[in-house]
Amino acid sequence: MKKNIEEVFEKLIFASRWIQLPLYLGLVVGLLVYSYKFFIELVHLVSHADELDEAMVMLGILSLVDITMVANLIVMVVIGGYATFVSKLDVDTHKDKPEWLDKVDAGTLKVKLAGALIGISGIHLLKAFINIKHMDAVEVQYQIIIHVVFLFTTLLLALTESILHKKH
Repeated sequence: MKKNIEEVFEKLIFASRWIQLPLYLGLVVGLLVYSYKFFIELVHLVSHADELDEAMVMLGILSLVDITMVANLIVMVVIGGYATFVSKLDVDTHKDKPEWLDKVDAGTLKVKLAGALIGISGIHLLKAFINIKHMDAVEVQYQIIIHVVFLFTTLLLALTESILHKKH
């Protein structure tokens, strides 16, 4: 009797990973929304190209790059998180299978996500520097501090993962 209760409980706990499925589906919907925002930004940039100076065009393009990097981050979280925490993806024979998918675990995913956040933070910082005459100095300082914190945290995460993988 005790063994049966334990087996049922363990199966329930293991099945609970599927509770995350709506979260990943929600991120896919968010990716669609972000793709729509990219398209709107692109149309705005193209339709106003004659009116914009070089700095404004560069800021517009950096916005497109920023949206693309966030979209990449979402894809990484959806594919990597689902494959790590919910269920194995059956894509071994698919010609477009991402190389990083074979090497992803929770720790590697964290480092990849942190690296993507550094890229996004760097784009925001670059946009601030290009538009510095319209920025508040304190706001730029906070962006620099946040970027340095992301860098430092990512280095520590990568170092920790490196140490942990050496032990295995």
